[in-house]
Amino acid sequence: MKTKDLVLISLFAAITCILSVIAIPLPFTPVPITLQILAVTMCGAILGGKGGALSQVIYVLLGAIGLPVYAGGASGLGQLMGPTGGYLFGFIIGAYLIGILTHRGMKSVTTRQGRYGIIVGSMLVGLFVIYLCGMFQLMLVAQMTLAKAFLGGVAPFILVDMLKVIAGSIIAFALRESLVKAAVIS
Repeated sequence: MKTKDLVLISLFAAITCILSVIAIPLPFTPVPITLQILAVTMCGAILGGKGGALSQVIYVLLGAIGLPVYAGGASGLGQLMGPTGGYLFGFIIGAYLIGILTHRGMKSVTTRQGRYGIIVGSMLVGLFVIYLCGMFQLMLVAQMTLAKAFLGGVAPFILVDMLKVIAGSIIAFALRESLVKAAVIS
């Protein structure tokens, strides 16, 4: 791994930290609205599977050791083991999948529209995986049924997360094209 890779990975871990601090709590669920999904989807699409996942591992570890970087400034192992911890673990898996799918897909597509479609599709797959991880831990920790975990941990966020995917895909597409052109990423 080169120095520029480590810098980009650290940068995206920091971006995730920054976008996590602003959290809008909802009265009917322990899961707040944040901009974390925006950071996670972009880091996977730009850094690739390994780099995207590593940036999220760094983010999760920073919060686990006590830095207030989780949603709303929360931190600690209790957050990882709590009702919303599954989303944090899902960020790692989601970023990895987004990165793998984006980078593999880019090799087979030659048009700008096709490359943009690959990024959007990859982000949607990653978001689905994040939802699954989050919903699973929410079910276990909060002792909810699958239906209640979906209604409290996924359904309220679908529309706003789709907007984040749209914004993230536009930003990631432009940034990725520029970084490839500048030979910063491949």
